[in-house]
Amino acid sequence: MIVAAATAMIGMAVFLAMISRLPVTSPLLVPLVGLIFAGIVEALTVFIAFQTDMLQFQGTWMSGEFSGILRGRYELLWLCGVLAILTYIVADQFTIIGMGKDASINLGLNYKQVVILGLFILALSTSLIVVTVGMIPFVGLVVPNIARRMMGDNLRASLPWVAVLGALLVLTCDLIGRLIHFPYEIPVGTVLGVIGSFVFLYLLYARPAHAR
Repeated sequence: MIVAAATAMIGMAVFLAMISRLPVTSPLLVPLVGLIFAGIVEALTVFIAFQTDMLQFQGTWMSGEFSGILRGRYELLWLCGVLAILTYIVADQFTIIGMGKDASINLGLNYKQVVILGLFILALSTSLIVVTVGMIPFVGLVVPNIARRMMGDNLRASLPWVAVLGALLVLTCDLIGRLIHFPYEIPVGTVLGVIGSFVFLYLLYARPAHAR
């Protein structure tokens, strides 16, 4: 897990170095480069899994499930709790960063330092969670958008709601996966992928109440 977290940090640094060389006038190149880079990383992981005879394990891990989490395999998640507290402490600075580079600098904020801190927290926490439980889709898309519609752009006010709603959503999908085909278990990532896609489409096309 430590090696995976370190690898995620290196991958984040490589990706940032790549997009920093892109022309500012072509922002659509950023997701395109991200897709290409993700494809290269995926190909490399498949090659390593094939060489070590772990392709089946990789497929199971990528689906996201809790049945394989035992003592000795989840303790590093406490570090994510520390990172969450740190995020809450500097949440106001992240809110200012969302206003743009010029506004942040005018308000006396060290833009580059705060961005690097945010990316460090994001890369480390994401890598630890993915290594522990696997890929769980749509949580980062659905839950923050719901909290933002409820609390606005104030990150400090919305963070507790993101934590509570995210935990409830994952727990609900996990219970559905355990009960819908009992005694067999459907991975929580599969259930959340179905439910999350419908919720995300609703958030994407539904207009907020105050905009009507």
